[in-house]
Amino acid sequence: MKHTKNTRTTQLLLLLLRFYHCGLKVDITNSVVIKNSDVFMSAALYKSHIATVLMFNISSLCNYINSIIGDKYRWPTTVPYYLEDSLEMNAKGVILKAFDQYRLKTCIDFAPWKGEENYISVFKGSGCFSKVGNRRVGKQQLSIGSNCDRLGTVEHEFLHALGFWHEQSRADRDDYVDIMWDRIEPGKEHNFNTYDDTVSSALGVPYDYGSVMHYSKTSFNIGSEPTIVTKIPQFIDVIGQRMGFSASDLTKLNRLYNCTVSSTFVDSCNFEEENICGMIQGPGNAKWEQQSSASGGPEVDFTNMGQCKGTGHFMHFSTASAEPGHQAFLESRWLYPKPGVQCLQFFLYSTAAADDVLNIWVREYDQANANGKLKLFKSISGVKGSWELHNVNLNVTKKARVVFEGVRGRIPSKGGFSLDDINLSSTKCPQHIWHIRNITSLMATTPAGKKLYSPRFLSPAGYSFQVGVYLNGLSSNPDYMALYLHLTSGPNDHMLKWPCPWQMATMALMDQQSDIRQQMNMHRMVTTDPNKKSSDGTEFFWDDPRKVGSKVTDSDGSVYYRGPGYGTSTFITHSRLRSRNFIKGDDAIFLFSLEDISHLLNSQPLPDSTLRADASLLKAADQGAPQEIANKPTAVIAVAACVAAAMLVMSVVLLRKFRRMRRHQESDDVVIIKDMPGFMEVSVSHT
Repeated sequence: MKHTKNTRTTQLLLLLLRFYHCGLKVDITNSVVIKNSDVFMSAALYKSHIATVLMFNISSLCNYINSIIGDKYRWPTTVPYYLEDSLEMNAKGVILKAFDQYRLKTCIDFAPWKGEENYISVFKGSGCFSKVGNRRVGKQQLSIGSNCDRLGTVEHEFLHALGFWHEQSRADRDDYVDIMWDRIEPGKEHNFNTYDDTVSSALGVPYDYGSVMHYSKTSFNIGSEPTIVTKIPQFIDVIGQRMGFSASDLTKLNRLYNCTVSSTFVDSCNFEEENICGMIQGPGNAKWEQQSSASGGPEVDFTNMGQCKGTGHFMHFSTASAEPGHQAFLESRWLYPKPGVQCLQFFLYSTAAADDVLNIWVREYDQANANGKLKLFKSISGVKGSWELHNVNLNVTKKARVVFEGVRGRIPSKGGFSLDDINLSSTKCPQHIWHIRNITSLMATTPAGKKLYSPRFLSPAGYSFQVGVYLNGLSSNPDYMALYLHLTSGPNDHMLKWPCPWQMATMALMDQQSDIRQQMNMHRMVTTDPNKKSSDGTEFFWDDPRKVGSKVTDSDGSVYYRGPGYGTSTFITHSRLRSRNFIKGDDAIFLFSLEDISHLLNSQPLPDSTLRADASLLKAADQGAPQEIANKPTAVIAVAACVAAAMLVMSVVLLRKFRRMRRHQESDDVVIIKDMPGFMEVSVSHT
């Protein structure tokens, strides 16, 4: 069919309107070939999924029409993602950890892009930013730039992509905070606009000062004065947290996506209900009992720690009253975890005799084992006399029960085993636990600038490490706790690669809530880049501690070498440290892991369909269209005329639209949070 010049112009206009409507970037830095009024795109254009026709970028304009109301802005509950090569290695690791939090606490899952029409492509841009909701543009970009590689920040940006504005953009914002307009950086005022309830919905959830989506008090400020002042003064230092999802964040996300179950959460029990979470007494000649205090055991449970009089229960097996060899079985209800690795977490108070044992079993059921087949995962013995956290990695592949078996030994006992706050999830357990006791006293007596070191730990790859904590911060930030990772000399050093390549440390201060879904642990991740140099450029920062570290004599007289520390001087403020359950029973608990993430050096594979289409486009571009256009200069002139006409019309339309929207809506392209400065500062320690 022969097309006229007017037809071409009309088609170009329709194409531009389509680009404008769906929010694609438009640029002529890549070639567009028009043949018989069909559009052929170059391979480079196809791979980036950016429509390229005019030297005109309208992506920023399209942000002004973003809205969370409407099902068309929803993603499927399994969101396709692509991690671009521009991302820093630590950022890649943090993003994957953030996905784990979504899976644990919501029904939202993330899966590598397999060719789905719409997906989120994460790259390193100039800051942390995302579009709001599913824009249905194919490749939807989300930036995790420099210093954005924090768990709460990544969760924040993906909440934008899932359909959420900032908390202080709510229609009822002015009932809860005052915006100090004269203190805002010129040109940034639009970040404090609100949206009426015809554009966005609070989903029936009250205003949340503790939301991970709330700006901090100093966001976009000119000097040191706050730009946001809470009407309830106690919340002025609460807003802007980037620890992670608040309870209200989770309520809204779960309501928006009709979540009824979490992807990887399996079970949680604090034994407060009389039905003890459906647990049963298994076969045995002794019993576990639900108690609020136990003779020779804990006086209070762990969940409430004596805060609420008359409440608080745990399960107790008295080895003092049992006969030698007697057993007590406490079995969970039937559980159906995802096949693979699971993490069992619980608190144990042991006053049992030295030869009394607590065994952790899994009873799996199948057609060949109708009554279940027991598999032992861990045995625990010894007296602690305090509530201690235990993590046990399981590997359940079918319907199962978790079984706690208490066994009475032969040595006389004055106590027993007590269990509380059990959690099971289809995730990996943290590798190591550091329990700091009497932290209030330590903070009262430790001067700023003095570091407390954890024990040394071994990673699965064999690297030895420890973590140093400044409880009262450095002299430059005395109101913060500071946290640093150190490699230390260990038994495997002669077999390991140096400088240490691409090991990501996850350091988390545990929020000791009973239900793992409600925990807001404070995380920091650090990755060992083997190419990183010391500040003077003479050594590799993560080299063998015997080469770049200092000699240390431990309290037991042993000698080792400690490498320089890398971390943050602003890990958590003292006010946040005293909030929630970071300190419980005057104790704090850190969770550590050191994992190999070198596989993330490889580019994420592209879907097969994309590779095939890309090859076809290359062939079409190289063999067909360029020659035809080159041989028909009049066609080039016609195309240029069409483009010029389209530019003129579209420029007028877009300019008018932009001016209207600019007056009352916010661009959410850039989300800059200033509440945690100084992240990833370097501290070289030789003590």
